[in-house]
Amino acid sequence: MADKDFENEVPGGEDPEANASGSDPQEGPSTDAGTGDDELTVDDILGAEQNADAAAEDAVLADLESALLTDLKRLQAEYANYRRRTEEQREVEIERAQGAVAKGLLPVLDDLDRAEKHGDLEAGSAFAAIAEKLRGVAERIGLTTYGEAGEVFDPQQHEAIFQVPTPGATEQTIIEVVEIGYRLGSVELRPAKVVVAVPAE
Repeated sequence: MADKDFENEVPGGEDPEANASGSDPQEGPSTDAGTGDDELTVDDILGAEQNADAAAEDAVLADLESALLTDLKRLQAEYANYRRRTEEQREVEIERAQGAVAKGLLPVLDDLDRAEKHGDLEAGSAFAAIAEKLRGVAERIGLTTYGEAGEVFDPQQHEAIFQVPTPGATEQTIIEVVEIGYRLGSVELRPAKVVVAVPAE
C-alpha cells in the first residue's frame, strides 16, 4: 500500500497554493487600486472641454435668456410709457374739469367788475364780502386775469374790437380793456377784448 503524504494535505481539500497570497476570501476585492492619480479636482472639472451636445444646450439657454431679457426690457418701457400717458391724461382731465368750473364763473366775475366800476361794491357791504369770497375761489383754482391799458397789443392774446388811429403812436397799444381776459394755468379761457391805438397815417 502506497504511503500518503499527509503533511501537505490541508483539511477540507483546499489547495495550499490557492491561498499563497495570504488574502482572505471573505475580505472581498482589494480597494487599493485607483486611489491617487485617478481623482478629479474642481479645476479639472471646470477646465474640461464640453461635448457638442452640452455646448449646443448652453447656446440655446443663452438665446432664451437673451430673449427673456429683451421681453422684460420691452415690458418695462411699455409700462413706463403707460404710466406717463396716464399721468398726462389725468392732468388734462383735471384742467378740463377746472376749466369748466372757471368758465361758469366768468360771467359772474364780469358782473362784479362792472359793479365795482360803478361804485356798487362799497367796502363793508354784504355784496362786497360776497364778491371778495368769489374772487378768492377763482384764485384758488388758478384763474388769472390779463389785459391792461398801456400794454402792447398781441393778437395771440388780445381781441381788438376797435382801432383808434392815434397821432404819435409808434406801435399798436391797448388804450381800453372792454372785457378782461382769463387764463387757467397755461390755458387761455377767454382772450381780452380791447380797444387799440394804432399809428395815424
